[in-house]
Amino acid sequence: MIVKRDFTYSPKGKNRPLHIWLPDGYSRSGERYPVMYFFDGHNLFSDADATYGKSWGMQAFLAQWRKPMIVVGMECGHEGDERLSEYLPYPANKGSWFAGFEPMGGATMEWILHEIKPMIDREYRTIPFRECTGIGGSSMGGLMALYGVVHYNRWFSKAACLSSAIGFCMRPLLRDMRQRDMSPDTRIYLSWGSREAVGSKRVDQQDRSSKTFGWNRRVAAQASSDGAAVMLHCQVGGAHCEADWEKQVPLFMDFLWMQ
Repeated sequence: MIVKRDFTYSPKGKNRPLHIWLPDGYSRSGERYPVMYFFDGHNLFSDADATYGKSWGMQAFLAQWRKPMIVVGMECGHEGDERLSEYLPYPANKGSWFAGFEPMGGATMEWILHEIKPMIDREYRTIPFRECTGIGGSSMGGLMALYGVVHYNRWFSKAACLSSAIGFCMRPLLRDMRQRDMSPDTRIYLSWGSREAVGSKRVDQQDRSSKTFGWNRRVAAQASSDGAAVMLHCQVGGAHCEADWEKQVPLFMDFLWMQ
């Protein structure tokens, strides 16, 4: 069952609807469930809600997956460049495509941690502990998921980071990873598609040479040095789109939650 409800994005006082998946039998049981939060929540469940008319197919996946859980999809702003600002945790250097956007990623994470999560834990039967709480997203949402598990590792133990936009902020990202403690039970999924990789020479085979591979490998190495479990995945033929991210749903959900 999917529950849609309005929720105010307090940093701007605007509505950011939530799309909440409740497991089959939720209303008939007293069971408590782990929770995973996703950026761009309108793209998770329904093609009709998705920005480009194609969702991740998460509803069909969760309906047959063997681990019942609650999934919370959080919408971004849809006016102008709101999304880029809300999902930007670091100021961009001059010359970067992201330069000029207000970096509100930190405020967005505070909103999730101090407003959305407490409401979800209060109104739904969750297991609120970090071991049972994950976060995920793609592109800028993938960057935010990574930022979230690094900066808020006390609350999030798992992160799905698909096609993450990390190339422009590698220096501050790695600095933060070195300076912050990460629990060794942390699990991080990092992926990219061979068709979207910056500098990829062959889009029809495993990528082990592009800049995108290098960025993700450096992040994986730093996380692994803290004892975190990391899965690096190059999706051969994968592009920067919901249709290809949908194909990865079983991979990252099993890696994050079934170990």
